[in-house]
Amino acid sequence: MPPDKRTISLPAEQATYIDGLVASGAYATASEVVRAGLRALQERDAAVERWSRDKVVPVAATMRDDPRRAVPAEQVFADLRAELGSN
Repeated sequence: MPPDKRTISLPAEQATYIDGLVASGAYATASEVVRAGLRALQERDAAVERWSRDKVVPVAATMRDDPRRAVPAEQVFADLRAELGSN
């Protein structure tokens, strides 16, 4: 399948960054830089989705089913301050 061409606008700082990456030889073209950035964004989004599904949702369900397991925020912060040795 041929690439889908797009026209985008970037702030000067980002355009300069892309140009620098290409000039350094790290990437052959600006398109390669953008594709690498989009892959990194997709990987980050997938990691956040996995974290939410595997960690956050189960804890939220547990707390919904048994709210007595909750620790008040004040206690959490007090415990952290004690652990870190600050007041």
